[in-house]
Amino acid sequence: MTGPGLLTALWLTPLVGAVVVVVLPRGATRAARPLALLTSLIALGLAIAVAVGFSPGGERYQFVESRPWISAFGATYSLGVDGVALVMVLLATALMPLLLLAGWRDTDGPDSRRAQAYPALMLATQALALVAFLSLDVLLFYVTFEAMLIPLYFLIGMFGGGTDDGAERSRAAVRFLIYNLLGGLVMLAAVITLYMYTSWSGIGPDGRGTFDYRLITAAVADGSLTIPPGAMLWLFAGFTLAFAIKAPLWPFHTWLPGAAVAATPASAVLMMAVIDKVGTFALLRYSLPLFPEAARTAAPVLITLAVISIIYGGLMAIAQTDLLRLIAYASISHFGFIVLGIFAGTEQAAAGSTLYMVNHGLATAALFLVSGFLVRRHRMREIAYYGGVQQVAPVLAGVFLIAGLATLSLPGLAPFISEFLVFVGTFGPYPVAAVLATATFVLAAVYILWTYQRVMGGPVAPGLESTRDLDVRERVVLAPLVVALVVLGFFPQPALDVIDPAVAATVAHVEGAAQ
Repeated sequence: MTGPGLLTALWLTPLVGAVVVVVLPRGATRAARPLALLTSLIALGLAIAVAVGFSPGGERYQFVESRPWISAFGATYSLGVDGVALVMVLLATALMPLLLLAGWRDTDGPDSRRAQAYPALMLATQALALVAFLSLDVLLFYVTFEAMLIPLYFLIGMFGGGTDDGAERSRAAVRFLIYNLLGGLVMLAAVITLYMYTSWSGIGPDGRGTFDYRLITAAVADGSLTIPPGAMLWLFAGFTLAFAIKAPLWPFHTWLPGAAVAATPASAVLMMAVIDKVGTFALLRYSLPLFPEAARTAAPVLITLAVISIIYGGLMAIAQTDLLRLIAYASISHFGFIVLGIFAGTEQAAAGSTLYMVNHGLATAALFLVSGFLVRRHRMREIAYYGGVQQVAPVLAGVFLIAGLATLSLPGLAPFISEFLVFVGTFGPYPVAAVLATATFVLAAVYILWTYQRVMGGPVAPGLESTRDLDVRERVVLAPLVVALVVLGFFPQPALDVIDPAVAATVAHVEGAAQ
């Protein structure tokens, strides 16, 4: 199945699976988790079919589907996949089976309905993220961009990691929702204003306005969409604010650490490795091509915020006494590096940022999940509680070390090449920012290696003598992540071959519109 309809089947599969899991009768609740896992594997199979049928040297957007949606407003149900969207789709679909396995025991207990709601919410979140990656209509993207907040809110507030009380989870969920809703409301105003400008310029069907992403970007390229520079800057700010909150970029990051530690490790990884990537993906897909002149004008500001994120996140990670909160702050530092590459304005940096989205997802998933497995055993997140774990759980300690070394971008592991591309691509236009960004190498080495020494090294801490090593299920979850980190570390070219044409088209579009 490689024709029109494949992309719809791709996102509809987890959504239908979520509905089926929810409506299972009470006597069949034991089937909820296996059914959700099967659904995620089917979605992964469909994503692989898209990848096999995708031609890196072909049309920019492939497997395109377009049908009328809200004709009065020029909104369409339009889906398509380019190289950047493809790697994000593969990341989202490859992680979901592993996350469902990782959270297999998160809903154990007398309330059987929780065993249905949890995997259903995970699948619903994945479905909405897939639509966001595949959308070629600005309004359709906005609707899914906001709708994914709903299942995530319940995943954070209702299914905690087991070390926080309900009040703390509720506060984290509410903060997450408020931050992202405020950004979404600002973006809604920008979306409506953009539509009005397309209507005044008559670039839509029958001279009306349109939300069609391809029509709008084509009009931007040929100059037929006329937006005053001041208005374009405000529109750019409206879109970018929402994406910067989702990313999250300093100073809009404060919701992430609380949400990450309040959620279960599996749902926290879904949030940081997939959903937050919708923000960085959207910066590259929407903020730059829709408003190229404004993007070039605002680039120094975004570059500055990215560098602050890199340094701030690293310093805050060093200062943490909470193991999971440390990883959350490390992610803020890495997201800063991704944003740095997006706004550097070079193909190398943009390709590195896109590859970094994938590699960060893999590294963070491995590190957060193995840390979550350890925390679940003792129901303690404090780093000072641990010590000597490598003596009683050597496989767990080994996976933690590999994931940690990937996080600090050790050569030979996947994040290294993406971080190197961002650094090289940024050095030409922004040498000072690139040099300052190298602080991440030192800071990451400090917080990862020091944490490993305190948690895994030394004598076995009291109470840890009976710590179980990774069981079969946990090894099945972590093994593919470790393999992917090694394979992409030594052989990233297949991913770059897919990414490069889309990134080159975006950079050329921005440069051409600016000229």
